[in-house]
Amino acid sequence: MNSTQSQPIWRPICADDLDSVNQIADQIHTGLPERPEVFAEKVSLFPQGCQKLIMNNQMVGYGICHPWNLNSIPPLDAFLKRLPNDFQCLYIHDVVVLPQARGHAASAAYVDYIKQLAKSMSVSFMALVSVYGTDVLWGRYGFSVVKDTKLSKKLTSYGETAKYMTLRL
Repeated sequence: MNSTQSQPIWRPICADDLDSVNQIADQIHTGLPERPEVFAEKVSLFPQGCQKLIMNNQMVGYGICHPWNLNSIPPLDAFLKRLPNDFQCLYIHDVVVLPQARGHAASAAYVDYIKQLAKSMSVSFMALVSVYGTDVLWGRYGFSVVKDTKLSKKLTSYGETAKYMTLRL
């Protein structure tokens, strides 16, 4: 095994990857399931924000993001139908790195990629919903928790630990 194979690398997701994305999502998000068609729609609407993580010729993670409105949370497991024309942020829908690929700064590399994508689109914000207590991790990347009672109601579908977070670029 050479060193380039043992390091995880981000690559664009294609339609053939969606089964693997769904298998990984089902493995990690047992309490937050989403239909395969929901992932497929996000990839088709904004492919440049959707990446797969490859290590040793296997998919070991993915990242999905798309343009969205700031201080707005897309419903979980729901179709977007279209992206907003006047979006204010790139919304990170999901980033998963399987345990065997952790410890290589893969999440940080995906966040850096999305930051550059946002800057190339003249977008000043990134946003996400942190789940499973990952707000500490996102805080290391510069994201801050936004407290808003209107958002709190929408966050309930994402679980008890869900927090809406933003990053100004």
